[in-house]
Amino acid sequence: MLNISNQSVAPEVWENEPQQSCKELIDHRGGRRLARVTIAIALVFIVILFLPWRQTIQGSGSLTTLRPQDRPQTVQNQIAGRIEHWHVREGQLVQAGDTVLTISEIKDEYFDPNLPERLREQLAAKEGNVRAYDAKIEATDHQMRALSTTLQVQLDAARNRVTQARNTVRIDSADLVAVTNFFQIAQNRLARYEEGYKNGLFSLTDIETRRLKLQEDRAKVTAQRNKLLNSQQSLANAVIELANLRAKYQQDLAKAESDRSSAVSSKASSEGEVAITRNKIANVGVRRGLYVVRAPQTGYVVRTLKAGIGETIKEGESIATLQPEAPVLAAELYVRPMDVPLIQRGRQVRLQFDGWPALQFSGWPSVAVGTFGGTVTVIDVVNSPNGKYRLLVRPNDHHESEHGWPAQLRLGSGVYGWVILDSVPVWYEIWRQLNGFPPSLQEAPEEGSPVKADKK
Repeated sequence: MLNISNQSVAPEVWENEPQQSCKELIDHRGGRRLARVTIAIALVFIVILFLPWRQTIQGSGSLTTLRPQDRPQTVQNQIAGRIEHWHVREGQLVQAGDTVLTISEIKDEYFDPNLPERLREQLAAKEGNVRAYDAKIEATDHQMRALSTTLQVQLDAARNRVTQARNTVRIDSADLVAVTNFFQIAQNRLARYEEGYKNGLFSLTDIETRRLKLQEDRAKVTAQRNKLLNSQQSLANAVIELANLRAKYQQDLAKAESDRSSAVSSKASSEGEVAITRNKIANVGVRRGLYVVRAPQTGYVVRTLKAGIGETIKEGESIATLQPEAPVLAAELYVRPMDVPLIQRGRQVRLQFDGWPALQFSGWPSVAVGTFGGTVTVIDVVNSPNGKYRLLVRPNDHHESEHGWPAQLRLGSGVYGWVILDSVPVWYEIWRQLNGFPPSLQEAPEEGSPVKADKK
């Protein structure tokens, strides 16, 4: 080292300084103390590695209700109308059936204040038409029965005439045969007389008498033949008259049946109009009852969606939001698909609600502070739009040592949950976390679990 100082350093200083520093730096008692501390820490770490650790599955979500009717709903009017008066204010508790809103009619077909009376008058007129058609149907039935009786009488008379004509034809036929035989005999006799006249046996007077007799018999044959033709014509006319009677009856009967069918059709149409009118009367009565919008169930009016007086609202339009008074709360947690097979209904859950400070030890839930207990009640069998599976957790009301959920909880509040699984050593949990493995179960899920398919 370059000595540029005028003063020299004493040699003894350089000789004593290293010895003093070594004495201060080298302390054998400190090394032993450090070794003991290191060994103690290692022993504690080894002991901790074999301590039991509760595996948990984390999930987050919000408060909802277990029953659909407990969730916020909108109060809707069933008919279009004009707002006349609000009977509630926001935040007010209403009972089921309480009046929320009064509206008035805006459709011109329902403006008439005496519309039900008008419809009842129309109903009475249409019912009168039905009775008139009933009377017409009954009269037509009487007419058809009278036609049937008249036809039977006329048919019997026509059949008798046909029978009589047939008998006349038979008689005339027999008479024609008789006079024809007489005429043939007269011809034979005249031939014998003419032969005897040539032989001088008969006189000319006898011949002329026989000839006159023959002419008389020929005239009888001709007359009887004409009479037979007249009888046959009368028979044909009787048969035609019988057929005409049947045809005429069929025509009259068809006309009567047509009139009856028309009356039945008109009656059915009138009965349909009666039913339509009665339906209108009932609809008007129901519609007038819908001018008052009532609360479907007991709850709080959270928000009114329409404002002012005189505003027109459409049918089926939401006018207010109603929150049921005492909903059955449930925590809605969403977990990863890789974790949901390990969860069964009945698993215990620790919950932390927004607004309630808590200190949660994942591996030792018994020492958690500010958390609330719950039980897995529902496990969805399909995933949600966010790709996770939903759990519904209900309070542990059956546990006497468990504090109930806060009464100040509101639907939609955030909630964080830890589903409690089985106990494993700490070293196994560290090894699982380092390898990214899911939690493990000591036994498979029970049969009938919603996360295990049924065997068929």
